[in-house]
Amino acid sequence: MHPAFKHLGHRPWPVPAAPWIMEQTWNDLLFAHWPVAPEALRPLVPEVLQLDKFEGKCWVAVTPFYMTGVRPRFVPPIPGVSAFPELNVRTYVSVAGKPGVYFFSLDAASRLAVRTARATFHLPYHFAGMEVQERETWFQYRSERVGGNACLRAEYRPIKPVELRAAATLEHWLTERYCLYTVAHGSIFRAEIHHEPWPLQDAEALIAENTMASASGIMLPEVAPLLHFCKRLQVLIWPLRRVNG
Repeated sequence: MHPAFKHLGHRPWPVPAAPWIMEQTWNDLLFAHWPVAPEALRPLVPEVLQLDKFEGKCWVAVTPFYMTGVRPRFVPPIPGVSAFPELNVRTYVSVAGKPGVYFFSLDAASRLAVRTARATFHLPYHFAGMEVQERETWFQYRSERVGGNACLRAEYRPIKPVELRAAATLEHWLTERYCLYTVAHGSIFRAEIHHEPWPLQDAEALIAENTMASASGIMLPEVAPLLHFCKRLQVLIWPLRRVNG
């Protein structure tokens, strides 16, 4: 049994009966969340997906991290292929009562990962020049999309110990989501994921430049983002399946 299956009680629904197909580990991840009015996001998210709201507000996250151990099931990690930076812009949606994540964009420093994810998961991946460095307690992150206007230059670090967030909190609502949604060829698709409960730490960040959301047509409010850090999370992914809305 995969070690990830030691943690099951926190899930909102059981893991799929079908076998998982991919494993990856997310490292040194920052969640930078901003509240956004539902009417601002509605034109940017397919109508067949219901916007998920917390106390009447939608939320958008810009999420830089570093991937390691990226591999299909039964295939060992490949040096030079299985580790690279990634950067996501996401919001939260629900289909048939099942909450999940909707991605406006995903940038990665691996051309192979971009091509594969676009073909197999119908996700809006882009190739970017990216660099991540750890300096003392800070993680310095730089990403610039090739042929695009989406970039991020930021430094971030955790400032408090790990805390598992209670079910009724905003932090739990934002992060404890076990599927993603995409829309392709007129149909809704869902990919299930599994991992342990998010070991979140409160964080701080110095964001020098951030056009990731605006590149997707999202105007973030001029307020300080809600910041959380995760040192490491091992994730299992199931294949994309068509669902009914």
